[in-house]
Amino acid sequence: MSGMTVTAIEPLVFNVSEKTNWFFIRVTAENGLSGIGEASLNGYEPAQRAMAEDLACDWIGLTVNELLLQLKVYPHSPGGLIAASVISATEQAVTDLRAKAAGVPVHELLGGAQRGAEKRRAVRVYANINRGARDRSPEGIARAAKHAVAEGYRAVKIAPFDGVYWGNSGGNDAADVEARTRAGLARVAAIREAVGPDVEVLVDCHWRFDEDGARRLIQDFRSVRLYWIECPISENADAFARLQRIHAEARAAGMKLAGAERQIGLAGFLPFIDDGLLDVVMPDIKYAGGYGEMLKIAERCAQRGVAFAPHNPTGPVCNLASMHLCVVAPAFLVLEHQLAESPLFYDVVGGYRPQLVDGCFVLPDAPGLGVTLDEAVLKAHPFRRLAANANLDERLG
Repeated sequence: MSGMTVTAIEPLVFNVSEKTNWFFIRVTAENGLSGIGEASLNGYEPAQRAMAEDLACDWIGLTVNELLLQLKVYPHSPGGLIAASVISATEQAVTDLRAKAAGVPVHELLGGAQRGAEKRRAVRVYANINRGARDRSPEGIARAAKHAVAEGYRAVKIAPFDGVYWGNSGGNDAADVEARTRAGLARVAAIREAVGPDVEVLVDCHWRFDEDGARRLIQDFRSVRLYWIECPISENADAFARLQRIHAEARAAGMKLAGAERQIGLAGFLPFIDDGLLDVVMPDIKYAGGYGEMLKIAERCAQRGVAFAPHNPTGPVCNLASMHLCVVAPAFLVLEHQLAESPLFYDVVGGYRPQLVDGCFVLPDAPGLGVTLDEAVLKAHPFRRLAANANLDERLG
């Protein structure tokens, strides 16, 4: 298995909607087996493709074991998330390939390497309803939340603060920022009223606030009883002291503070895990280094009493990879699932739908990841250049 020679590494870009492309990487070995991984980084697909094609020149012809030694990520790399996403997706694909060659699911391959990890057969999930909720009125958001609960989810997440940016709050745009913030609060209140007291409500702020704004939010959210507030302010190193203060305030208000979805490798997560910045870290298997690095992050979380809840708002390959990871990861809390943006979520993987039981996804038992990409569906939806406003404001984060 480890001696298999890699014969092809293919970047595959798939358009989902006017807002979204997904980016996959497929690795094929000399025996015809292939594995897939996901690298989706909306808006950066041409740069990812160029990097994947360049790296493939050095990687094709290596054995699987030799290639794995090359697949390392570093938070200080000048390639940033573009390089990390390509490397992470290739590591996922190689792991899928190795599991197929061994005739076992990816989680069995990972579980055998985890000493003392508690083995689970299902993965607790929450529904990210944000992209599927095209009607942004409080009533429209409430309908999307009720739909998720009717589907069987016991927790829902929204990113409600459309168009808010803290940098505008002190100038001529201050009234607009305030109005948009109030609109976001109304969306969250509508969700709580719609789903009742027993469904957990999570809010993603996408780094839109400064410290004062985040503190006001925490107080505003007391009556809504949030499960967590996510990414309220910048997570750059110069914001760590502010983040620590916000963390203390959130805890005092009875909610968790979550974040760190864009960090790279265990090294990038250490301040968030070791220094009391967050209750919940949200590494993304697409950026953090693939399965191996994600497990290192989970192990560190378990050592420090921090919860591990992978970021997973993109495509079905990332979703399945994250599921396989979560059943063996220590300190696992809950997994994100992007709900209802497009039926292509299932079509591109041959119609496979994870079974939702009691708010949990049940793992497939097929070898490897459990799915392959549907070539006809891929070809029918090629890469599409997106409008600039399809992505988050570059000032955020």
